[in-house]
Amino acid sequence: MTDAHRAVDAVWKLEAAKIIGGLTRMVHDVGLAEELAQDALVAALEQWPESGVPANPGAWLMAIAKRRAIDHIRRAKLAQSKQAQGKQADLVGEDDEPPQDDDVLRLMFITCDPILPAGDRAALTLRLLGGLSPAEIARALLTSEQNITQRIAKAKRTLAAKPRTKAAEIPAVLEVTYLIFNEGYSATSGDDLMRPGLCLEALRLGRMLTTLAPREAEVHGLVALMEIQASRQAARTGPRGEPIPLPEQDRGRWDPLLIRRGFTAMLRARDIGGTPGPYVLQAAIAVCHAQAKSAQDTEWVQICNLYTALVRLVPTPVVQLNRAVAFGKAYGPEAGLAMVDRLLDDPTLRDYHFLPSVRGDLLEQLGRCFDARLEYERAASLTKNAAERAFLLRRAESIVLEVVGPTLGEATVEFLSRTDLDAATLRSYGQTLHRLCRTLGEQLPIASLNSDQVVRFFVTVWGKAAPKTWNRHRSAIRTFGAWAGLSGLDAGLERRTEPPARARNLQPARLDMVWRLDAGIRERTLWRLLHESGAAVTTVLSLNVEDIEFSQRRARAGRTWVTWRSATAKLLPELLAGRTRGPVFLAERKSVPARMPSAADLCPETGRGRLSYPRAEYLFKQATRPLDPSGDGYTLKQLKPGNRARSGASPR
Repeated sequence: MTDAHRAVDAVWKLEAAKIIGGLTRMVHDVGLAEELAQDALVAALEQWPESGVPANPGAWLMAIAKRRAIDHIRRAKLAQSKQAQGKQADLVGEDDEPPQDDDVLRLMFITCDPILPAGDRAALTLRLLGGLSPAEIARALLTSEQNITQRIAKAKRTLAAKPRTKAAEIPAVLEVTYLIFNEGYSATSGDDLMRPGLCLEALRLGRMLTTLAPREAEVHGLVALMEIQASRQAARTGPRGEPIPLPEQDRGRWDPLLIRRGFTAMLRARDIGGTPGPYVLQAAIAVCHAQAKSAQDTEWVQICNLYTALVRLVPTPVVQLNRAVAFGKAYGPEAGLAMVDRLLDDPTLRDYHFLPSVRGDLLEQLGRCFDARLEYERAASLTKNAAERAFLLRRAESIVLEVVGPTLGEATVEFLSRTDLDAATLRSYGQTLHRLCRTLGEQLPIASLNSDQVVRFFVTVWGKAAPKTWNRHRSAIRTFGAWAGLSGLDAGLERRTEPPARARNLQPARLDMVWRLDAGIRERTLWRLLHESGAAVTTVLSLNVEDIEFSQRRARAGRTWVTWRSATAKLLPELLAGRTRGPVFLAERKSVPARMPSAADLCPETGRGRLSYPRAEYLFKQATRPLDPSGDGYTLKQLKPGNRARSGASPR
């Protein structure tokens, strides 16, 4: 990379938000504004290596981008000559332009519009205000560049289609900024506990926002919170990257400069006055930790009071869980455990690893070591972050127990190894029992499993599920209990009344809309095959590549045949991509060791398992939701033709 190219890259990161913000004000389309800004960037890459970097590179880029915008406006006006005397002079006038800071603030409000999903808001904000490339955002969020590109493009389309009304408010902008910071501070997945680059980007956005909205106390509160939390980064991990809990951190490694900056931001928030908001209260909690010279000096009672005030404003389960931790520190582990136990039935926290982690810590303090170890193991099974998982497993292994009899995990493995059940039934039972293991812990002695635990588990996990789903999992538990000799394990689980089956087949007009959906090759092939064959979904998903007779347009499925016609015949070769063995329809990714499918459901060439019926049904429902007048989405069974030959018919 030449010096000119490095200069372009640096200037773009600094000036992108101002340029795109100014262009958005002119053309009223954030996607078009970025395209015009990119045109200016390309011009810089072409001209600066030869002419040199201008004295004011940001102004140079803005001038080029504005020329592109003016050309676009003129072309649009020529195409719409009936509106010839529009507002071009107002849009491009130089003398009465608002300050560039106003453009950046306006752009922030646009990218953080609540109409977008939170993840898309974060990606779009990093792209347009942070100046990060899709590849950089993908690395930061641990996903693919294609995924980020698609999400950003979808977000732009959504914003372009939205009527021009007031965009996001300050709270929405703060939410996105803190979301970016939190993903860097406590990575939800991956090998590392932290991704400092995201923290720095969130801090930069927050500091920028304080200059754009200097009279907003919550803005300064968020910056104070992020500065103080970021000050602990060097002390949060050990030599091997393992997490170090806050009470055990070496406070001498906390960054004093960031702490001072946090204190300064907090003072500004207090000077503005008004009722403290959520970020000011969280910043006040962070200040309490930063002021304590040691963990023993922490003013836990004051922190409890602040959390109580925070719960009144933000009564979310996560905030209540953090409050329980503070109460455990201030008033003893029994008080904290009582508050945590009241959150066990909350569906929001059912897969949140911090809940069993906190509960394990409190149980260990109370001497209930067996229960504590189970909670640590459960927490480790829930987290997607490798560093946290290793840390939790070490805590679990530090508690030495003598387990009598088989555990829930061992019983589950033995039960699912049965040969008297078909593959589909075992997959269904496996979904129920693996979820049970994740919730209650694989090391739970099977003899101690009781109906009260099962009822709580069902209400938390499937309390709002459809009756058919509830009954399916209930049947699995009843069968498992009978096999394990635990009579009455399903007591308290009443069978739910299922509504009549929805058997309407899709009409030709609806089918044409389905065929035109922008779907992947796997989905398009599956949908066509289901329609052309008339076979059951489970039958089609059970097909294997080696059982296909391409010339006859058929495949053996057990004792019968599944046949298809020309549309499927065209799609199958592209789907299989040269594969000669394994399931026809594969899952999106390779199976993890803990959930490795049977050999019959595993592709030996790719290592991926067979696509499951629930997953295929979910994807079809999501894809067809916009087509369904009820908004629910269609089911795969509705693809069946009303009068076409079913599986078993002679091939054509």
